[in-house]
Amino acid sequence: MPTDLAIAALSPARPKPALFTSPVTEAPITRALVIAVSLAFLAAVLLLPLLAVFTEAFRGGVAKYFESLDDPDTWSAIKLTLIVTAIAVPLNVVFGLAASWAIAKFDFRGKSIMVTLIDLPFSVSPVVSGMCYVLLFGAQGYFGKYLDSINLQIIFATPGLVLATIFVTFPFVARELIPLMQEQGSTEEEAALSLGAGGWRTFWSVTLPNVRWALLYGVLLSNARAMGEFGAVSVVSGHLRGLTNTVPLQVEILYNDYNFVAAFAVASVLASLGLVTLVIKSGLEWRFADQLSASRRR
Repeated sequence: MPTDLAIAALSPARPKPALFTSPVTEAPITRALVIAVSLAFLAAVLLLPLLAVFTEAFRGGVAKYFESLDDPDTWSAIKLTLIVTAIAVPLNVVFGLAASWAIAKFDFRGKSIMVTLIDLPFSVSPVVSGMCYVLLFGAQGYFGKYLDSINLQIIFATPGLVLATIFVTFPFVARELIPLMQEQGSTEEEAALSLGAGGWRTFWSVTLPNVRWALLYGVLLSNARAMGEFGAVSVVSGHLRGLTNTVPLQVEILYNDYNFVAAFAVASVLASLGLVTLVIKSGLEWRFADQLSASRRR
């Protein structure tokens, strides 16, 4: 009778189970083709237009580029864009934190309606939102006569630009925070409250640190959209040169005036602001990769 050891020696060796099995089963040529198509699409849709903007901006040389930017109306548009962004983004942060806290931490009637309203700017054209503000606060609008009686101008002034910018950008912060807060639940906040912490201390010490990275992403996205918004601010601005034109509107005016070098120069400034936002986001992701991964797993 053969022993167990002999049987084991005569039996064909069984392959050891692989420690990791790749879910990708496509042939290498298929993967290479998919990657090539993706890169080609990004190059055609994203990189080439950006390259064209900077190429046209510097077509006349560096001196001509800075000469094109040395215009009072252009500097006024840049200043106004920064002012509107500096007002709209913090207000969006406050709204995003409040809305995400209410949706993720509490159950109340109309909760689904609130979520739907937060997504409204994604489905409504910015031009329509601008027309709504004109209908409300314009000279012939519902509140136009009252605003005129108290000498307060919203449409064709900075307040209208701020309102239009807030409308098109307010979903970004809330939409970054809501899924994360829902996943985290309220266990840590309840524990902090049970240990005697107050509401504000719980918020600053527990809630805010847990969502800081999602909040930062929402702020960056909201900031980029606020600086580049065209449709809504175009309706409420009135295109008053040196007064209500933001950078995107100034680009349109210069282009329509056939001042192509100046138009592309100002467009390059706007593109540079967006690229700086992207670089900051990527740098923070690289610098705080471990903390970011931990916050996403919580």
